[in-house]
Amino acid sequence: MAKIKGAVVVNQERCKGCNLCVVSCPSDVLELHPREVNNKGYHYVYMKNPDACIGCASCGLVCPDGCLTIYKVKI
Repeated sequence: MAKIKGAVVVNQERCKGCNLCVVSCPSDVLELHPREVNNKGYHYVYMKNPDACIGCASCGLVCPDGCLTIYKVKI
């Protein structure tokens, strides 16, 4: 079976920091940025542990604003 490597691209200006994607991630990849905020004043999501991403797209499915784009590649 091929190993899958995933990546999440976040539209930082669209993200409102609802934290739903962080909670839904089975691999503990995402986190709200502790210090930086977007132009709307929200803490946005970023990949704190990118090597753990399996590309399952759970985060993208629960995002109410469609801020996340998920990519996966076979290695």
